[in-house]
Amino acid sequence: MGTAAFDGDVLVVGGGIVGLSTAYAVSRAAPGTRVVVLEKEPGPARHQTGRNSGVIHSGIYYRPGSLKARFAVRGAAEMVKFCAEYGIPHEVTGKLIVATERDELPRLHALVQRGRENGISVRELGPAQIQEYEPEVRGLAAIHVGTTGIADYRAVAERFAEVSGAEIRYGAEVVQIDRRPERGVAVRTRAGDVVRARVMVNCAGLRCDEVARLAGDDPGMRIVPFRGEYFELARPELVRGLVYPVPDPAFPFLGVHLTRGIDGGVHVGPNAVPALAREGYGWGTVRPRELAGTLGWPGSWHIARQHWRYGAGEIVRSVSKGAFTRAVRRLVPAVESRDLVAAPAGVRAQAVLRDGTLVDDFLISEGPRTVHVLNAPSPAATASLPIGREIARRVLASL
Repeated sequence: MGTAAFDGDVLVVGGGIVGLSTAYAVSRAAPGTRVVVLEKEPGPARHQTGRNSGVIHSGIYYRPGSLKARFAVRGAAEMVKFCAEYGIPHEVTGKLIVATERDELPRLHALVQRGRENGISVRELGPAQIQEYEPEVRGLAAIHVGTTGIADYRAVAERFAEVSGAEIRYGAEVVQIDRRPERGVAVRTRAGDVVRARVMVNCAGLRCDEVARLAGDDPGMRIVPFRGEYFELARPELVRGLVYPVPDPAFPFLGVHLTRGIDGGVHVGPNAVPALAREGYGWGTVRPRELAGTLGWPGSWHIARQHWRYGAGEIVRSVSKGAFTRAVRRLVPAVESRDLVAAPAGVRAQAVLRDGTLVDDFLISEGPRTVHVLNAPSPAATASLPIGREIARRVLASL
């Protein structure tokens, strides 16, 4: 098969921030490499990228030495620089992580240590100092993390697409993959187009495990979708910046937090509940085949057994606005139920192993002529520049 038979050297499946960052990184590391991106939606960043809190994470939460820790710390600084260079709305706001109960104090202190191990400057605050930063927030103690910020990640993804020089095809859902180790990869889209390339990168997010199986690889995990439900604060003046609870280390979600966005509005959430479809942005969206796939995966039952108490609390907060309001009032007592206005939800693509382990770090695996990104939840947007470079390094090595 000669070069002319290829539509590109690298084919990226998925036009979210990680797929587009990969296209950008490949074009920077190896100018002249032809990259084609296939995205099933009519535009970029329509799922996880465009439906999150928009936070530039400092890296304080992640296990020292993990990819998440290394990439978030480096990625946060690079993201601020990238946004400044291209005029993308962003701001370094800092944030508070607040302990409201005595039993959270040891966990808060452990976060201080973790932050220092990850090279992040952290300031410890008592109750009076909390109010210097956030007059309406109440807590026993808090930490202030100065490097946290906010950005418009959809605009970042669009800019990656522009400056990568990649050929991007929207409305192109991959339904079949034919991989021949000696000849490259050919994919067929739902519209019947065939696209051929030397190497394929799977950045399909909520569908990455399905794409891996289409390529003939066993990903060893399943995506179990969790919906993150948000409210908008009707009185945004109650919060100046970003306010987070102390997270539960057993669960990879950060709890209900308040985030002032770049538009000046304040997002409250997310609540994390099982979604009944890969793109189940409301309880009304149920896809029986996808739900059966989740329920048929042994790991889903392990999670249910292990975390049923936590999960039950999240579901109660999902169906009861009063319960959600109580969760917010632990941090900001002035918030009332009528201050919370429903906002669009997001769905997190959480990789779960067969034994029920929630994959905590980024997970990238390789097969012949393919690189699969199998777990890239938060802080993937923050870390998208270093993640893109890591994927590009692997892709170019296999070329």
